Amino acid sequence: MKCPFCSCPESKVIDSRPVEENNSIRRRRECLECHQRFTTYEIVDVFLPVVIKKDGSKEIFDKNKLLSGLLKACEKRPVNAEAVADEVESELINSLKREITSNAIGDMVMMKLKSIDDVAYVRFASVHREFKDIDTFMMELAKLKNVKSAE
Repeated sequence: MKCPFCSCPESKVIDSRPVEENNSIRRRRECLECHQRFTTYEIVDVFLPVVIKKDGSKEIFDKNKLLSGLLKACEKRPVNAEAVADEVESELINSLKREITSNAIGDMVMMKLKSIDDVAYVRFASVHREFKDIDTFMMELAKLKNVKSAE
């Protein structure tokens, strides 16, 4: 950390403590050259990707929107929708992609739901894949049934 008084690049930490409900750290530092003391704050810089929606518009990823859809799909099912939303958000943040399509996010959710609960998976897929009629719905069920019987 560069000293604000003499611009020396070397300092030592004298004291550290969490602040703001453990969302940041306050550090008291001393310059090794001029011995002036100063305070720094460290916060986690979370990078959220931009979602490219089906209509081509763009917006910052919003976990609450994802969670809303998951809660509907997982209603009365033994699925922790918040945990699924947290996993997807973590994967997006860790991927370091600047942009991602809403379809790709939907596919990520479907992969997770498919391994957890078939009913929640089909509910989510019916909205994500925009099933237009009963035949499309039945084809997805048949695919799911074939995968389950092969396992």
